[in-house]
Amino acid sequence: MFHLFKKPSPIAKSYDPAIQKPILRCSICTGEQVAGFRDLRTGKFTDIMLIRNDRDLQTFKEQYGVTDITKEF
Repeated sequence: MFHLFKKPSPIAKSYDPAIQKPILRCSICTGEQVAGFRDLRTGKFTDIMLIRNDRDLQTFKEQYGVTDITKEF
């Protein structure tokens, strides 16, 4: 059977710890959490993925090789 849409394969991604810091942004009002990276030079936050549960957070950590992540409110 021909599949028109196929699920993308997970690709190991990386970040530069010398210029980026992994951050978990948490909303106090809604409880929404977004994982991403803050550029240490400019302070700009780049969101990567929405975190809905512990499994999503574990997936983010595995994809980018992150062991320690800082929560920011």
